[in-house]
Amino acid sequence: MEENRKVLYSGVQPTNNLTIGNYIGTIKSWRSLQEDYDCIFAVSNMHAITVRQEPAEFRRKTLSLAALFLACGVEPEKSIVYVQSHVPAHAELCWALNTFTYVGEMERMTQFKDKSAKHADNINMGLMDYPVLMAADILLYQTDVVPVGADQRQHLEIARDIAQRFNNVFTPTFKVPEGLFRKVGAKISDLQEPTKKMSKSAENPNGAVFLTDDRDTVIRKFKRAVTDSDAEIRYEPESKAGVSNLISIYSVFAEKSIEETEREFCGKGYGDFKLAVGELVADKLAPIQAERERLLKDKEYIESALKTGAERAAKIANRTLAKVYKKIGFYQL
Repeated sequence: MEENRKVLYSGVQPTNNLTIGNYIGTIKSWRSLQEDYDCIFAVSNMHAITVRQEPAEFRRKTLSLAALFLACGVEPEKSIVYVQSHVPAHAELCWALNTFTYVGEMERMTQFKDKSAKHADNINMGLMDYPVLMAADILLYQTDVVPVGADQRQHLEIARDIAQRFNNVFTPTFKVPEGLFRKVGAKISDLQEPTKKMSKSAENPNGAVFLTDDRDTVIRKFKRAVTDSDAEIRYEPESKAGVSNLISIYSVFAEKSIEETEREFCGKGYGDFKLAVGELVADKLAPIQAERERLLKDKEYIESALKTGAERAAKIANRTLAKVYKKIGFYQL
């Protein structure tokens, strides 16, 4: 890691297939971010077990997600890429931070309420404690910046609160992280229900475009995207949610502003616009899919990158954990 560069931390769970919403909100920017920050990217498998996973499939998804990181341009020589459970300090710091977190705070978390409703038969403590583990993820690495989607702001605020609370009880120990918020495409919506976020667990399979979808599937899903009867390609999220969502997606993949996209399709029909969005997304996903498949055939390379990443991550994490243990009074040998 380079001196005088800010540390950026981000993680993704290896559950279900990732959507273009996950890609736009998180992974797409990683290639460029690693040029400006000391980046730490995690396959967040510890978070994933708050919902039951099939073990063999879970292991496959973990490796597949690591391959996707690399296929999207993350370079192990520049950034730390690792699997969360390979660094025990995450769980250890989480336990210590639990004693600086209040039950009421966790009960008010939107994601806890949502997931409890979805998984009523498995409302486990991991669901409630999820934000504290996320705080541990971030604070372990003295993180300066966290890329945050619209649905993760609440978790970042809790991480900041916990860090400040600990720092106030003891001497300053943790950096208080700042959020890095994407303006365009911060929240990609479901193609069939554009008032809802595009989700990996979408009820309607046509509502989410997955990174593993083939070209025909991608284009077909966009052709079926819900719009409105106005027939004008104009960005108005409140009154034209479906069209505005498509404009956001096109703008991100074409690396254009909202205004540039509006001008490009001024006077065009919805059918032409939806086809153009679908073809663009399919074109951009194709090389990522091909590279991911190539990497998955070289398991030894992926595992080597993850092993080196875990060793580098543990060195930083253990340094922070030792400071915390000393300050809270744990007897250390």
